[in-house]
Amino acid sequence: MSYHNPFTPPRKSATFDDHTLAEIRRAAATGIYDIRGGGTKRKVPHFDDLLFLGASISRYPLEGYREKCDTSVVLGTRFAKNPIHLKTPITIAGMSFGALSGNAKEALGRGATLAGTSTTTGDGGMTDEERGHSETLVYQYLPSRYGMNPKDLRRADAIEIVVGQGAKPGGGGMLLGQKISDRVANMRNLPKGIDQRSACRHPDWTGPDDLEIKILELREITDWEKPIYIKVGGARPYYDTALAVKAGADVVVLDGMQGGTAATQDVFIENVGMPTLACIRPAVQALQDLGMHRKVQLIVSGGIRSGADVAKALALGADAVAIGTAALVAIGDNDPKWEEEYRQLGTTAGAYDDWHEGKDPAGITTQDPELAARLDPIAAGRRLANYLKVMTLEAQTIARACGKNKLTNLEPEDLCALTMEAAAMAQIPLAGTNWYPGKGGF
Repeated sequence: MSYHNPFTPPRKSATFDDHTLAEIRRAAATGIYDIRGGGTKRKVPHFDDLLFLGASISRYPLEGYREKCDTSVVLGTRFAKNPIHLKTPITIAGMSFGALSGNAKEALGRGATLAGTSTTTGDGGMTDEERGHSETLVYQYLPSRYGMNPKDLRRADAIEIVVGQGAKPGGGGMLLGQKISDRVANMRNLPKGIDQRSACRHPDWTGPDDLEIKILELREITDWEKPIYIKVGGARPYYDTALAVKAGADVVVLDGMQGGTAATQDVFIENVGMPTLACIRPAVQALQDLGMHRKVQLIVSGGIRSGADVAKALALGADAVAIGTAALVAIGDNDPKWEEEYRQLGTTAGAYDDWHEGKDPAGITTQDPELAARLDPIAAGRRLANYLKVMTLEAQTIARACGKNKLTNLEPEDLCALTMEAAAMAQIPLAGTNWYPGKGGF
C-alpha cells in the first residue's frame, strides 16, 4: 500500500515536463513532427553571460559628447572592386519574400536604408520593391536557386552563398502551400498552393574545391564588382571558416543556433547546432591562423538583440552582426495590440511562431493580402531605423567607456565571463580571475 504525504506537493519530472508530455501526446495523435518558425527556445549560454570592463585608471575612457567613436564598417575588401560601406555594423539578415510579406520586405529595406546599412533578400529571389527601397542589398544564393538569375545577381550590391543556417545547419527550408501565392509561385517557378521544401545542399558542388569554382563563376558574372559572402550555420566554425576563406570568400557569415527560421522541424531548431557564443572565437581563430582576420570580414548572427550584444560580438572578433528576429519585432511582429487574434490562433503575443501557416495578425509572416495590408511599410521602416539607431548608440556608449574610438577596436580583454560555460565558449576569463576553462592554471 502506498502512502502520500499530504504535506509534500506532487512532484513533476524535470525530464518529462509539461511541454515534453504535450509533445508526446501530439505526436501520438497526429503521427507528424512539429514544424514552427523562430529560433531555439531553450536557454543556452549567450551574450548576457559576459560583462564589459569599463575604463578607470588602467584604461582611459572617451568623453561621450566630445570624442568620436566610429561605427562604420567596410565589407568585402579582399577581392571585390566595390566593397560595401556601411554606417553601422548592424545588418539585416536574409528573410525571403514568401516567408515574409511584400510590405515586410519593403519595410526592412526602408529601415536599413535610413540607418545606412544593408538588407538581404533571403530565399525566393529579389523583388523590385526590395531592390528599390534598399540602398545596399545583398542577394542570397541558396541551394534551391529559387528566383536566381544573372540579371538580379548584377543588380545586387553583394552576393551571399548560403551553405547553412543557424536554426537548421545541414537542413533545407520549408514553405507551406498556403503561402505560395501567384506571385511567389511565379518567382520560384513552383505550382501555386503546393508545399515546397528547399534542398539542404547545393546541386552543383560537393566541397570546398567546387565552391571555389562557383565563387569564381559568380565573380565573372558580376565582373568582380560584388563582394562574395559565404554563410554557414554554427556547427564546425573553425573548419567552415577556414574552408570559406580558402575558397575565396570576401566575407564569412556565421549564424548560431539562436538564429531564426521561417519554418523547420522543432527537433532541428532545438537540437542541432551550437550557441552563437560558442561559434565566434573558433571562427576568429581560423581567420587569425590564416592571417586573414579583418582582411576577410566576419559577420555574426543569431540572437542579437541590443547594442550590448553588438559590442560583445565585435569584442570577440566579429566585424559586423546581422539581425533577423529582432528586426521583425521592431517592425511589428508579435505586437501585443494583436493579442486577441493571437489567442484565437492558440498562442499569445511574444510566443507566436507559426509563421509557416501564413495567418500572422501583424501582416509580416503572411501572403494573405488583407493581413499584409495591416503593415504600413513606411511607418514600420521608421521603427526599424529607430531601433538600429538605438543599438548603434548603445554599442558606441560601451566602446567609449572602454576607451575605444572605433567599435571594432573592442577586444576580448575588455570582457569577463559570469559562468564557467560562457568563459569556456568565449575563451574569456571568469570574472575576478585571469583564467577560463581550458586555459590551465589560475
